[in-house]
Amino acid sequence: MILTLSTTYRPATDLGYLLHKNPAHLQSFKTTFGRAHVFYPEVSEQRCSAALLLDVDPVGLVRGRGRQDGAEDQYVNDRPYVASSFMSVAIADLFGTAMNGRSKERPELAASAIPLEIDIDVLPCRGGDEFLRRLFEPLGYEVTSEQYPLDEVFPEWGMSRYFRVNLKAEKRLADVLSHLYVLIPVMDDDKHYWVGSDEVEKLLRKGAGWLGDHPEKELISSRYLAHKRSLAQIALERLLVDEPEADDREEAHNKEEEQVEERISLNQQRMGSVLAALKACNAHRVLDLGCGEGSLLRLLLQERQFERIVGMDVSHRALEIAARRLRLERMPPMQRERLELIQGSLIYRDERLSGFDAAAVVEVVEHLDPPRLGSFERALFEAARPAHVVLTTPNAEYNVRFPTLPAGKLRHKDHRFEWTRGQFESWSASVADRFGYAVRFVPVGPVDHEVGPPTQMAVFSR
Repeated sequence: MILTLSTTYRPATDLGYLLHKNPAHLQSFKTTFGRAHVFYPEVSEQRCSAALLLDVDPVGLVRGRGRQDGAEDQYVNDRPYVASSFMSVAIADLFGTAMNGRSKERPELAASAIPLEIDIDVLPCRGGDEFLRRLFEPLGYEVTSEQYPLDEVFPEWGMSRYFRVNLKAEKRLADVLSHLYVLIPVMDDDKHYWVGSDEVEKLLRKGAGWLGDHPEKELISSRYLAHKRSLAQIALERLLVDEPEADDREEAHNKEEEQVEERISLNQQRMGSVLAALKACNAHRVLDLGCGEGSLLRLLLQERQFERIVGMDVSHRALEIAARRLRLERMPPMQRERLELIQGSLIYRDERLSGFDAAAVVEVVEHLDPPRLGSFERALFEAARPAHVVLTTPNAEYNVRFPTLPAGKLRHKDHRFEWTRGQFESWSASVADRFGYAVRFVPVGPVDHEVGPPTQMAVFSR
């Protein structure tokens, strides 16, 4: 089994300093399951690749302390050829210092995001290509996969559960190694060793900073912990406790933007404009995608026109806060029947989002990594395909009018980008053309004759 890590960072040979493995030497290590080898098939200033090759000995596993499944499985299995929990153990053993984000020779580089590419020749994935993408795309990876047939000679036998996978992202090497350590056995849905309470600690350590916000954190925890419900529950509870409180994050986010936008009470104007657009569409069934604490949901509930209202957010914790702030448990039955809160991601196709008159996407798109915009577009405009979409985002040109915002800074640290009017209109026109919508643009807030409005809104109609 082979896994390859490559970078085009200049000089690319600095990858050796990050991995603490000399590109000039082949290095071999004895493991509890065979041997592991690290070598560099490609070394130049422009591109450098490090390969981790595992030589798993299935007979040795039976003689040692390995798991004992069926008698045949002890000797005839796919473990020597596929990425599995053996690979995770090798990553931790051989690249442990790199996974902890330390490099004595290149400390600044270890803390920086660099272009990285990961190739895994044979990766078992129970759940197929869709599940593979559900795991890696929310983390910002560009995913390419090729599924192997069960038998090349007899294609009618169908496809196997094995994939050749390529992942690309600009990230810290430590983060990439942590993602692989956790997610490889999750995709395989199997572990070669006994899973006990100590695995909860490993999951929380390696998942620090990303697992708590992952839309598939429940499934990841369950599979990583061998479907032991009690351990998975402990892990999920710890994730909620160890995360900064969502209330605090939401409050900090709101305060930060309010400090920038307080002169014009922009959020109130934004919500009012979105509500007016939804009413003008004559919508009765409405989605609030990325509903957060429920600010728009509260306004929608006040309008009898909206007979069915669904709020969706990727954060389970945010949905709990929305339910509490909307007093969902004490809501009159007829009112409660109109509202549904669901957890989901904007970048995945979701059958629950089909059949709606309109969808609101308020100050959400700028939080997506640009490589994930294509998935968002297909999930919303192609799969869900509401009759109308009302979408707002900051106008980057207006930022110069905020006295508390330093030059060149975005309005919030979680924003991945902010569009100018030209960029937003170009993107919107392209989306409308590709998916069969017309689009019109509405300014939100006071319009400056030089830089336009602080918020820009597009209303798409099918």
